[in-house]
Amino acid sequence: MRASRLISLLLLLQARGSMTAGELAHELEVSERTVYRDVLALSAAGVPVYADRGRAGGYRLLGGYRTRLTGLNRDEAEALFLAGLPGPAGDMGLADAVAAAELKVLAALPPALRDAPVRTGQRFHLDVPGWFQETPPPPWLTELARAVWGDRVVRLRYRRGGDEVARHLQPYGLVLKNATWYLVGRVGDDMRTYRVDRVTGVEVDDERFARNEGFDLAGHWHEQAGSFLRTILRAEVTVRLSPAGLRQLRHVVDAPEVYDEVVTTISEPDGQGWVVARLPVETVDVAYAQLLALGPEVEALDPPELRGRLADAARRAAARYDGPAVADDVSGSR
Repeated sequence: MRASRLISLLLLLQARGSMTAGELAHELEVSERTVYRDVLALSAAGVPVYADRGRAGGYRLLGGYRTRLTGLNRDEAEALFLAGLPGPAGDMGLADAVAAAELKVLAALPPALRDAPVRTGQRFHLDVPGWFQETPPPPWLTELARAVWGDRVVRLRYRRGGDEVARHLQPYGLVLKNATWYLVGRVGDDMRTYRVDRVTGVEVDDERFARNEGFDLAGHWHEQAGSFLRTILRAEVTVRLSPAGLRQLRHVVDAPEVYDEVVTTISEPDGQGWVVARLPVETVDVAYAQLLALGPEVEALDPPELRGRLADAARRAAARYDGPAVADDVSGSR
């Protein structure tokens, strides 16, 4: 552990030129006293670490000293491709490997390119989770990630409906979609997908499986996602939308693919800009909940059941707002 920290300290000085004890302690997540001891250890080992005194002082390497300890190991090399996604990488237990890989790459860069990470961070940031969905990672995600990296067979316990089922599978990959993790694994001759937050237990076997190197995780997921949407959108409703309702529709439907389909089937706008659209939906119940969000900017035309339910909701809402507000309804009795 200390050897790894000494290498990290050396690479930090090589990459950044000069750092104070406080800055090094923050980066290495240790005390300043530990930094002092580590600097002495490096000096004793022949590394020319020099301490600049004064308010602007700090530690630096003398004479353009550069270490050759910048080679990436396999874990770091593979984790480097997750460097742009620090949150998901940390969820999978790869935060240390990503940090080490980034530091080694930074140390290997010539001085003229040392500002590349800062320039990139100032201009681009990937925020993967959706709004209001800052949920903790699933309990078994780290174990599954290790099994995926190691091509280890796993015994999975999984919550399906009200039951718990067991599966013996080959974990091929993990997918993060809209703040939800999914495991893609082979069971027999089939590729299946499981929500990781429904996994109730994982046992990783010593047995390794022979991965099909031709398997394309991204392509498989894209195909399965499209098939899933086509499967669940079994019904269709016809609606009339105002210009505002048409703009808001993208935020109401289940997926952009559905929105794009709606856009291709709308009628020409009438004199007030309203259009008629056919909307693929999972069920009439789902359509009712979605269209309620559009309020007066939508009119359901078909099926009659949906039109009747929305009309009843509109009457009840109008009755609620007919007359002055009742104080007890707002603040309750005291």
